[in-house]
Amino acid sequence: MAVAADGTMTNDGNTSATEGAVSGDTSSQEARRSGVAGYAQSPQGRRVLLMVAAAAVIALMIGIWMWSQKTEYRVLFSNFSDRDGGAIVASLQQMNVPYKYSEGGSAILVPETMVHDARLKLAAQGLPKGGNVGFELMENQKLGVSQFLEQVNFQRALEGELARSIQSLSAVQAARIHLALPKASVFVRDQQKPTASVILSLYPGRMLDPQQVSAIVHLVASSVPELSPKAVTIVDQNGNLLSDTTTKQPGNSLDPTQLKYVQDLQQDIVKRVESIIAPIVGNGNVRAEATADVDFSRSEQAAETFKPNQTADTAAVRSKQSSESQNGSSSTSGVPGALTNQPPAPATAPITNPPVAGAAAGAAGAAAATPATTNGTSHKDATINYEVDKTVRYVQQPMGGVKRLTVAVVVNYKRTVDQTGKVVMKPLTEAERGQIADLVKEAMGYNKDRGDSLNVVNTQFNSDAEPELPLWKQPDMIQLAKEIGKYVLLAAVLLYLYFGVLRPIIWKITGKEEKEAQARAEAEAAEAAANAAAMYDPDNPDAVVNLSGEGGEIDERAAYKANLETAKQWAKNDPKLVASIIKTWVNNE
Repeated sequence: MAVAADGTMTNDGNTSATEGAVSGDTSSQEARRSGVAGYAQSPQGRRVLLMVAAAAVIALMIGIWMWSQKTEYRVLFSNFSDRDGGAIVASLQQMNVPYKYSEGGSAILVPETMVHDARLKLAAQGLPKGGNVGFELMENQKLGVSQFLEQVNFQRALEGELARSIQSLSAVQAARIHLALPKASVFVRDQQKPTASVILSLYPGRMLDPQQVSAIVHLVASSVPELSPKAVTIVDQNGNLLSDTTTKQPGNSLDPTQLKYVQDLQQDIVKRVESIIAPIVGNGNVRAEATADVDFSRSEQAAETFKPNQTADTAAVRSKQSSESQNGSSSTSGVPGALTNQPPAPATAPITNPPVAGAAAGAAGAAAATPATTNGTSHKDATINYEVDKTVRYVQQPMGGVKRLTVAVVVNYKRTVDQTGKVVMKPLTEAERGQIADLVKEAMGYNKDRGDSLNVVNTQFNSDAEPELPLWKQPDMIQLAKEIGKYVLLAAVLLYLYFGVLRPIIWKITGKEEKEAQARAEAEAAEAAANAAAMYDPDNPDAVVNLSGEGGEIDERAAYKANLETAKQWAKNDPKLVASIIKTWVNNE
């Protein structure tokens, strides 16, 4: 403690001590820094730093290469049960296939290049089973199983087999089937029909058309006894009722099969028309559309017709019957007795009548020829039955008969080349249009009595097609260029890191750079010495020999002195180099 002149007290001892401590810490830090810097500047320290830098560059190059070769993972299976998931993972481990799980663990991912191979190998092992059991469930029946349990197992097996069959469709990802099989009854009035419900899970972006839905309905209905297609209900994963269009068709609408038949008929007519006209006008110069009115009603007709009465000579006699009876008596009359039993006496005067014309006259004559004394009656009947001319016709009209066809054809102008060699589009002549119309009528099966209609139009097509993209704008080429650019950039970066960074570091570590620099300096010195020896003139010692390689015709004396000083400096710094130069001179002489 000290007292100053102004009366203040100071603590010189503590202050000096504190300053000493601070100075000591600072000196120690500086010593450490100088030690680190000295180690870094030492040959061993520089070698270690260079090795660390080389390792970092190599790691960077490896990282860039691995990044460029990053494996893309794709979904192998999704929405599987836990049991199937464990079996799949175990099989992948046995096959040494890398895998990982998606977010949430709902899917198993494998490398993109191994997806199909892994699926085929797992399918050979029966994986995934999908949770559906088939008739293999009946193979493990135990003794003492009740009839009810057997029925349940049979129903489960049937549902599983149907689900597997439906899952084989390309658009169906998963299927689940519920069968309601009523218990059989011996009473007809108590019997109930089975029903079925199908739940489909479709792949994203896929859908089933009505014909495919109808096929699934009939597949299920055909697999279960006494199951009607109307009792099958199909629902997709979104809750949409798909079977409504197949089982609840209105009475006046067409089912999918009939619609398909109409479409196929129309497309067949269009194909036939275009195929027969295309060779005449060229491909792409004809368009055709057809509309078919098809009658799907079924009709049956029975007719019985009678012809008018025919004449006797043309009619066919079925039966003929005739009968004749005659009753005759004597002319004797009177009281019965002896005289009545005696024959009459001959007439004294014959009785004659005048003749009558025609057949009546013949009959009258016959009657006149009869003796007047004869008195009798005759009866004659004739019945002729003719065949009745009757026609019975039974006609049954099939379904799908064509009621009317309507076809429209558009033909492009024909291409011709004028005198200047320019392509000109000209319309067809009337004769050519008539020929085309006749060919179309034959191809479509034209029937005027049926009311078919045909319209052929000749006009120039409007070529508003989009121009073809240049090669460098096509998406495929752009994608290919990106891939090529990726690998080119990767190669450029790796080459720069190797030749620009890694190789100089390696040369510094191995001392190759110093050796090359020394060899280069020796070569330059040898070249300079050779040049000096070639340019030295003994008669003129003051001539300039520029050892540095820089020529100039300025002050020769100054240049000589400068070259001399340069030679002295080289001899001082590197006597071996000077000795080598002198040795070269001596050998050259």
